Amino acid sequence: MKKYDVAVVGATGMVGRKMLEVLEERKFPIGKLYPFASAKSAGSKITFSGNEYEVIELNEKNIKKYTPQIALFSAGAGVSGEFAPIFAREGAIVIDNSSRWRTDPEVPLVVPEVNPEKIFENHGIIANPNCSTIQAVVALKPLYDNFGIKRIVYTTFQAVSGAGRGGYDDLKNGVNGEAPKKFPKPIFGNCLPHIDVFLDNGYTKEEEKMIFETKKIIGNESLKITATCVRVPVYYGHSESINVEFETPVTLDKVRAALEGAEGVVMRDDIKNSVYPTPLEAENKNEVFVGRLRMDESVESGINMWVVADNIRKGAATNAVQIAEVWAKRNG
Repeated sequence: MKKYDVAVVGATGMVGRKMLEVLEERKFPIGKLYPFASAKSAGSKITFSGNEYEVIELNEKNIKKYTPQIALFSAGAGVSGEFAPIFAREGAIVIDNSSRWRTDPEVPLVVPEVNPEKIFENHGIIANPNCSTIQAVVALKPLYDNFGIKRIVYTTFQAVSGAGRGGYDDLKNGVNGEAPKKFPKPIFGNCLPHIDVFLDNGYTKEEEKMIFETKKIIGNESLKITATCVRVPVYYGHSESINVEFETPVTLDKVRAALEGAEGVVMRDDIKNSVYPTPLEAENKNEVFVGRLRMDESVESGINMWVVADNIRKGAATNAVQIAEVWAKRNG
């Protein structure tokens, strides 16, 4: 099997470490591993597959010195904007987890279960979508393909880890009564309908991301979508209530069959026995879990469903590694 030299940019961060874990778990064919991070973390050590690696300072000189074929980025939009093009110019395929490239019309936005063909329409950079969008479209795409979708209403319940280490620490420290440092209000024992910044239209940037990214990934700019995104006091795992109105008549059995046959979807839907997905059950899993499936009796053809996934794993690290796997298989 052909092996690939891989850089992980932001290797010491929450998502970067999870990327390394997923690469090892899935036995990605790595030749040389180059863990990059800021000057502050450079020289520290990480362990991967039983071997110790020294963290490399992220700068142009080192990018040119260490020339990977694949670069997995999880270091923020500013870092990606500056350094991803350098890796691409040096011949690497960049898979970026930040928001920097998602809206760029020249950069594919990819969820491998949904639009893997877009991986090969890149100019050196592929964007990993927002974590909340990833799990939603994995569940929505089989329904869109089978029945057509007229309208989507998102309500999300997003874990604090989606805001990085600072968000995680705000919940952890908030248990002891400490004031928040990352969030504008306490998150412990609370819910904040405020993820990212507020825009002039009253939506948050997170809500607009979900709307835009769903349209781009599914490939239909005319889809009608609205969203409300809420931060909740959960460490890992985003939950979403998704209301879908279809173009064609459906039955619950047909919808269930479409979801049960979908790649990456696991049904947890037996309410008589209290079987439905929760963040605790989705933690550290790669799949998207769906339950609470029921007809929306207020419209002619619609359903409600509850969708849960680990936002750090499937919502970031695993999705990026899956993109790399598809790319490597084609080029192997």
